[in-house]
Amino acid sequence: MTSGFFNKNVSETQIKLKNRIWLYAISFIVLFLLIVPSLVVIPMSFSASQYLEFPPKEWSLRWYENYFFSWKGNGFNDWMSATWTSVKVAVLTIFVATPIGTMAAYGLVNGSSRLSKILFPIFISPMMVPIILVAIGLFYFFVQFKLVNSVLGLVLGHSLVAMPLVLIIVFSALKNYDMNQEKVARSLGATRFRAFREITLPQIKFSIVSASLIAFLTSFDEIIISLFVAGGDNSTITRSMFLALRDQIDPTIAAISTILIIVSSGLLISVQLLGNKDKSS
Repeated sequence: MTSGFFNKNVSETQIKLKNRIWLYAISFIVLFLLIVPSLVVIPMSFSASQYLEFPPKEWSLRWYENYFFSWKGNGFNDWMSATWTSVKVAVLTIFVATPIGTMAAYGLVNGSSRLSKILFPIFISPMMVPIILVAIGLFYFFVQFKLVNSVLGLVLGHSLVAMPLVLIIVFSALKNYDMNQEKVARSLGATRFRAFREITLPQIKFSIVSASLIAFLTSFDEIIISLFVAGGDNSTITRSMFLALRDQIDPTIAAISTILIIVSSGLLISVQLLGNKDKSS
């Protein structure tokens, strides 16, 4: 009787219960291995030691104070200035990558299938090429236009790696959308832009919001391009963390990492709640 229970199909996908248990077990192990290393950083951020220490022998908020009040000192890292640069660049990346990625996805969905098959891998090629090669190419290109160590250079570089993600998310949403609704609006006299704005856009807005969030997080977490393009007063927080880890193993990195984990998780949960609210309404 027990054997029959585990061999019973549990869904329309015809996956047997015993196979689903194995799937859950493997998923749990993978999530455990991915999440635990990140969570280890949290107790390390409250250590009173001058070095990264786990588990902490003494507890302190000194590294959070060092981060939030770094602008008062004359130390190597002005953490708040670097954070502001990262936030500024990430927000600007949203306004560059999201419209371009959305328009590219819309063009691919409405274009000829043969041309779309050719252009799609070209548009997402920054994801397939090793990021170090992209960073080197951008560096030599930006040198010619004096964009190295500039906010504009960072925005363009981050937009290059964020745009393919936006394209994939919006493209998937448009593929599941009935474009005949837009065609009906156009047959009644609406322009393509108006039909997209009033008919298509409201129905894929959650995908665009999600893509915008991904673009923000991609820019905020990016390190390789920032190492080549950023510098001086326009250093990003990830670049500053890398240099601090390389030069002096500053435990402030653990405090910043904890804050980034909380902020990133909060943003992802907010978007998920927004999506559930959008589906229910």
